[in-house]
Amino acid sequence: MWREFVERYEGAELNAPASELELRDLEAALGQSLPRALRELLLVSDGVVDADGTDVVWSAEHIGLTNAEFRGSADFRMLYMPFDALVFFGDNGGGDQFAAVRTPERDDVFVWDHENDSRTWVAARLETYLRGALSRPGEDWYR
Repeated sequence: MWREFVERYEGAELNAPASELELRDLEAALGQSLPRALRELLLVSDGVVDADGTDVVWSAEHIGLTNAEFRGSADFRMLYMPFDALVFFGDNGGGDQFAAVRTPERDDVFVWDHENDSRTWVAARLETYLRGALSRPGEDWYR
């Protein structure tokens, strides 16, 4: 389903799939499960790139590294509200990050604005997020 969905969008690129082991390791490092839809997508393609070359869905490795940095940085703890309830999984190429809510577990996608620390709802589920990101590439497609 995910391969066919992404391939509908001109210029969108899929990667080789992530392995089940990579995703189990990622979930262990995060201390929480990935959203079901994101997990299924990563098993088909370990990341998705839009027509402008933006990583609208990161690889499992990138997801792990970014979330560890956001959650573990003393500077971030001083500057921003906590990130533990979120799993960041993509960006807009201009600094804003997209995340799924894990506490409580929800399918909704939020955008975190790096300039003002706001967290704004952008989609009820991953499919809707991808439809917006892939059909209107650019930094501010969701505004």
